Amino acid sequence: MTSIVVENISKKYQMLQALHHVSFQVNEGELFGLIGPDGAGKTSLFRILATLLLPDEGTARIHNRHVVADYREIRKIIGYMPGRFSLYQDLTVEENLKFFADVFNTTIESNYQTIENIYTRLEPFKRRRAGKLSGGMKQKLALCCALIHKPDVLILDEPTTGVDPVSRKEFWDILKQLKKQGITILVSTPYMDEAGLCDRIALIQSGQIMSIDSPEKIISAYPFKLYAVKSNDNYALLEKLRTQQNVRSCYIFGEYLHVVFNDRDEHISVAVIEKKEMQPTIEDCFMQLMEDRG
Repeated sequence: MTSIVVENISKKYQMLQALHHVSFQVNEGELFGLIGPDGAGKTSLFRILATLLLPDEGTARIHNRHVVADYREIRKIIGYMPGRFSLYQDLTVEENLKFFADVFNTTIESNYQTIENIYTRLEPFKRRRAGKLSGGMKQKLALCCALIHKPDVLILDEPTTGVDPVSRKEFWDILKQLKKQGITILVSTPYMDEAGLCDRIALIQSGQIMSIDSPEKIISAYPFKLYAVKSNDNYALLEKLRTQQNVRSCYIFGEYLHVVFNDRDEHISVAVIEKKEMQPTIEDCFMQLMEDRG
């Protein structure tokens, strides 16, 4: 059963085309990721789905409710967590939760089972003001507030941006537990390593969807051999490799350069300390799609 349907959504800010005929579907109970760099259009799309922004073209439905005509009903069945921490920083953890419970005419106790796994980590700090929490704890509190009314659909806009690696892992472990409860989760992220944790992903760039599939299928569709290359001066090596006629693409990936050749001639005419064949990642696929589109 389909939970979210997006059809030809477009949005423009003066001369900037933020979204250009975006279409996809999210199945009920699915963890669906929207993967792309900053400025790709993720936040604009999520604000439209959260009924906070009107599209210029196209339609979107959540549980068969139109995001414009049925915005009041949609707000009752979704939980929305914006990218920027937007809770009341002068209120304590407990006061923020009670406030949002009151807004949705419910109580913490009646929906405690939904947030229990998260709240147990926050409970030792329940009397601490939200503004004094660490980045990871702020995100957990924001997630609790988004879940306090037990929504059917959870929309998370870059929830782990600026959060330390340990808290990022904990956050995604929490999302897996929420998925087991039957909640449909739509999450955006600029981190390509988080893409592999989703059931399906949509790669987005400059307001356009480039590919939609499971992370495994997107990686398996990568059409080239990929090599990791390393030298004692990667930046100089990068410049030299990009002048080689047989090099299709080359870019920095951590301490290595990822290189794709145009043909089977894998000779590199510069000094190389190490070269090895490797499996592509979601980021490699994303970069290749960008290059193929020019």
